Amino acid sequence: MPQGHQKEATKRELLDDCKIYPKDLMVSLKHLKSFCRPYLALLPREEMRRHGRECLRGLLSDLERKSVEPMAERCGEVGRSLQYFMGASPWDHRPLLKKLSEQVAQRIGEAEGIFVIDPSTFPKKGEHSVGVARQWCGRLGKVDNCQKGIFLGYVSDQGHTLVDERLYLPKTWTRRKSRRDECHIPKEVRYKSAHQLALEMIEEQGNQIPHRWVVADDEFGVVGWFRQALRRLGERYVLDIPSHILVRDLRAPAPPQKEGRHRPAKVPFVQARVWKEAVPPAQWKRFELRAGTKGPLVVWAASTRVHTRSEGKIAKDAEWLVITKTESTVPEYRYHLSNAAEDATLQVLVHVANSRHWVEDSFQRAKGETGLDHYEVRSWLGWHHHITLSLLALWFLALEQKRYNKNTPAMTVQQSAEAMGEILRDPHINLRRLAMKVTNRLRRSETARINHWRKYKRLPPVWSIARSMHVPYFAE
Repeated sequence: MPQGHQKEATKRELLDDCKIYPKDLMVSLKHLKSFCRPYLALLPREEMRRHGRECLRGLLSDLERKSVEPMAERCGEVGRSLQYFMGASPWDHRPLLKKLSEQVAQRIGEAEGIFVIDPSTFPKKGEHSVGVARQWCGRLGKVDNCQKGIFLGYVSDQGHTLVDERLYLPKTWTRRKSRRDECHIPKEVRYKSAHQLALEMIEEQGNQIPHRWVVADDEFGVVGWFRQALRRLGERYVLDIPSHILVRDLRAPAPPQKEGRHRPAKVPFVQARVWKEAVPPAQWKRFELRAGTKGPLVVWAASTRVHTRSEGKIAKDAEWLVITKTESTVPEYRYHLSNAAEDATLQVLVHVANSRHWVEDSFQRAKGETGLDHYEVRSWLGWHHHITLSLLALWFLALEQKRYNKNTPAMTVQQSAEAMGEILRDPHINLRRLAMKVTNRLRRSETARINHWRKYKRLPPVWSIARSMHVPYFAE
C-alpha cells in the first residue's frame, strides 16, 4: 500500500476508535450499583449505606462543587443527615480502602507493577481544619496554610489509580490536647513524619498488591534512612533526588596518586549536577517514553553507579544515579537514585522513574472529576471519609474507562466522567443523542492530536500503544 494511502487508513482507524455506542452507556448505572454493593456492605447500618450510595453518586455527578451541601440538594437528602454521615458518623474507612486494594490487585495488578508515593496539599484559609498548618503548599508554590495528605498510587500496564492515603499531622497538632479534641483525633494517633506514613502504607499494601518498584519525589529520595528502610523491606526503588546530593562515581577512573602518599587516591564526591556536566555527549541515550497529545514525550538519559554521602556519612550500598533531560531548547533535568541490580537497563530505570506521571494524572482526575479537594469537613473522621469515597469514585471511573475502551479505545476518563455525570443528572436521557455528543467530542480531540503530530511528520500511535505505561514504545 502506498505510504499516503497507509496514512489515510491509519487516520480513519484513529477516528473510528472514537465512536461510542449507546449500549455501552446504557449499563453505566447498573455497573455503578454493582460497584457500590461490596463497599456499602461494609457499613454497619442501612441508613449509612444509603448515605454512602448518595455520596458516591454525588462525587461522580456533574456538580461544579462536590461538597456535602450541593450533593444533598442534588439527591434530595436532608443536608444535616448527609453532613453527619460524612463528618462525624463513626464508620471506619479502613475496611473500604482494604476492599479497594483487593479490587485493584485483582483487576489491574501485575508483577511489574509500580507503587508511587506522592504527597498532595489542600490550601485552607482557617486554622481549625484537622492538620492545617503553615507548610509548603505545592499547589500554591509557597509556604501557606494547608493540609497535607500522603497518597499511595499504583501503576501497571492495565491502568492506574490511587489506593491508599494518610493525613500528615504536624507536631503542633499531636501535642495540643485542645486541638486534638476539637477535631476528634483518636488518642492512639501520634506524630509520624511523611516518610514514616509512606513506609506504613507500603508495608500494609505490599503483600496485597503485586509490584516490583517504588517511586517517589525528591522529598523522599533525599532522605538516606528512608532509602535504607525500603531496602530492609526488600523494595526496589527509583526515587527522585535534588541536584545537590553528593555522589561518588564508582565507574570513574581514580585520580593520579600524589607523590609520597601510600593510600590510593579516591574519586571525590561531587554534587549530582556537577557530575552531569562532565557526561560526554555519546553517553546520553534518547528515549521516547509515551505518546503525548501534542507529540511524543522525548527524554535523554545518562547513568552510572555511585555511592552517596549525606551528613558526613557514606552509604554502604552502591546505587544507580540516573539523570534525564527533556528534549527542548532549554532542557529540564531530573535526578534519580535506584537500588536496582547492576545489570538493570537504563531503558527500564528511565521508564519506571517516569511512572510518577500517571499518578499525577490520577490526582488531576480525582480533583477534577471526583471532588478530592472539594470537602468542607474539619474533623479527622470527616477528612478520611471524604478522601476514601473520592478514591472509590476515582476507581469506578478507571474501571468504566477500561470497559469503554474495549469498543472505544480513545475514550478518556474525563469523557467517561462527563457522560456519567449527564446520566446521573437525568437517568432517562436520550442515550443515542448522548453517544453522538461524546463521539463528536472525542473526534474533535483526536483531530487536534493528529494535527499536533503532523509537525513530527507522522501520525500518533493507535490508542493501545499510546497508553503504554510500562514499556517505551520506541527507544534508541
